[in-house]
Amino acid sequence: MLEAFLARLTPGKAAAALFLILFALYWWQRFTLLKRIRQLGERAPVVPTYLPYGIDFVFKSMRARKSLRFVEHARRTLASAQQANGLTWTPRTVEITSLVPKRVIITIDPENIKAVLTGQFQDFGKGESFHREWKGLLGDSIFATDGEKWSSARQLLRPMFVRDRIVDTQMFEPNVQKLLRLFSGSSKKGKVVEVSDLFFRFTLDTSTEYLLGKGTDSLDNPKTRFAQAFEYVQIKQSEYFRLGFLGRFLPRRKFRQELEVMEDFIQPYIQTALTMSPEELDKRLAKQDTFLHALARYTRDPQVIRDQIVAVLLAGRDTTAATLSFCTFELARNPDVVARLRAEITARLGVGADAPPPTYEDLKEMRFLNAVLNETLRMYPAVPFNVRYCLRPTTLPRGGGPDGTSPIGVPADTRVSYSTMLLHRRPDLYGGSGYDPEKWIPDRWIGGWQPKPWHYLPFNGGPRICIGQQFALLEMGYTLVRILQTYERIVAMPITGEKTIRDPPLRLEITLSPGAELNCVFLREGENFTP
Repeated sequence: MLEAFLARLTPGKAAAALFLILFALYWWQRFTLLKRIRQLGERAPVVPTYLPYGIDFVFKSMRARKSLRFVEHARRTLASAQQANGLTWTPRTVEITSLVPKRVIITIDPENIKAVLTGQFQDFGKGESFHREWKGLLGDSIFATDGEKWSSARQLLRPMFVRDRIVDTQMFEPNVQKLLRLFSGSSKKGKVVEVSDLFFRFTLDTSTEYLLGKGTDSLDNPKTRFAQAFEYVQIKQSEYFRLGFLGRFLPRRKFRQELEVMEDFIQPYIQTALTMSPEELDKRLAKQDTFLHALARYTRDPQVIRDQIVAVLLAGRDTTAATLSFCTFELARNPDVVARLRAEITARLGVGADAPPPTYEDLKEMRFLNAVLNETLRMYPAVPFNVRYCLRPTTLPRGGGPDGTSPIGVPADTRVSYSTMLLHRRPDLYGGSGYDPEKWIPDRWIGGWQPKPWHYLPFNGGPRICIGQQFALLEMGYTLVRILQTYERIVAMPITGEKTIRDPPLRLEITLSPGAELNCVFLREGENFTP
C-alpha cells in the first residue's frame, strides 16, 4: 500500500504536502504558544509580520544592521506595534530552534527591565541556547552562564576589580603616551587622525597588559594577528546569534581558524602561570601583578582561566574603546565643552608637558569630567541591546491589556531583549529642562540632577551589574585628562566623502561601535590646521 502511494506521489504533490504540513505546524505552534501565554497573563502588543516564523522581521533587522540603521528600525518597529503603552512589544513570530515555539519580547520599560535584572532575577538568565551558541568564544565564563557556574565565575573575578587593585592609574600611562604621539602632527601642524581605530588598538594593549602581563603592541603594529582574529570572531559570533537556527547553515571554518589564532596567543601565558607554585604567585600578587596570576592563584583549571580572560577582554577592550571614540568625536564638535573640561583639568592638575597625571581621587572628584562620561554612556551605551532568556514560566509587570498596565505572560525559553539605547533616549525620561534627549549635552548632569533608578543602565544592573565598571571609568577618565593636558583643541572632520559633520553612524555587533571613520585633528597651543 505504501509502495503504491509512493509510486503515485509526484514532486509537485510532495512539495504541496510538505507545505501543508509546515503550514499546519506553524499555526499549531502559534495556538499552543498563545494558550501558554494566556495561562500566565496578557499578551504583549504585537508587531505584525507576514511570513511564517517572522522570517521577514529577521531579514529586515539584518538589513537595518548592515546599513547601520538598526536604531531607526527599532523605533519604527515600536511605532508599528499594536501598542498599549508603547514600551513593550513582540514580533508576530515564533522563534524556532528545535521546533519548539518561543516568543521574543522587546522592552524599554524600566519596570520590566528591573524585573528581569533584579526583581525576578531567578526567572531570567542567559539560558542554555545562548550558552550553547556562544560557547566557542565565551566558554563557561561569567557572560554565558547561569546559576552555580555564573556565581562561581563572579566570585572568582570579584577580587580582581577591588579598589586596591585598580587605584594605581599609572598602569595606563605607557600606552597613553604612545597614543598621544600618534595624535600629533609634524612642524606644529595638526594631522587628521581616525580616532576609533587608535582607541581600539589602545584598549587592546592596555587590556592584554592588565590581563596577561604583556600587551599586543597593536599601537606600534596595527596588523597584530590576534587583534584581527579577535575582531572577526566577535562579528561572526554576533551574526550567528542574530540569525538563530538559520545561523547553523552558515560556514564556520574560518571562524574556527580565527578562534585557534586567539588560543595560540593566550594559551602560552596561561601555561606559564600554571607552572608557578602558589608561593611564587603570592609573591607576584603582593606586587599587584596581572589578572592572569591572580586567577591562577584561585584555580588551576586552564579552561576556566581562558574563559574568564576572554570574557573580560571582550568587555574591557571594545566597550571602553567605543566610548572613548564617541566621546572624543563629540568633544571635537563641541569646542565649548572642551574649553570647560580643560579649565577643570587646569584648575585641578595643570596642563602641558609638566602637568602631573590624574590620581584615582582626582578622577573621582572632577565633576564636569564625570558629566562628560555619563552623557557619552547615555547617548552611546556600550551594550545598546541586551538579552535574557526566561528560565521558567513567569510574567513581566507591565505592558499587557488595553492600557498596558497588566502583567505579560512569559513562557519558559522566551527571549526578552531590552534596549538601553532606546531607554536612554526616551523624551519623557531625558527631555526635561529643555534638554533634547537626542543631543549630547553634558550639562544635563550638572546641578544635582540624576536619572531615576533603572532609567540609566550603561553598566547593566542587579546581581549581574558590570564588576569592571570602575576600572573602565578610570581608564576612560585618565585617557581624556591626559589628552586635554596635551592638546588645547580637538577639531572634528567630516566623514570621508562627505562635506558636513553629522552624527556618527552606529554599528551594532556584540557591542556598539562607530559605523564609519571618526576623523579628528588634535592641536596643541599655538598650532593650526588647514584642511
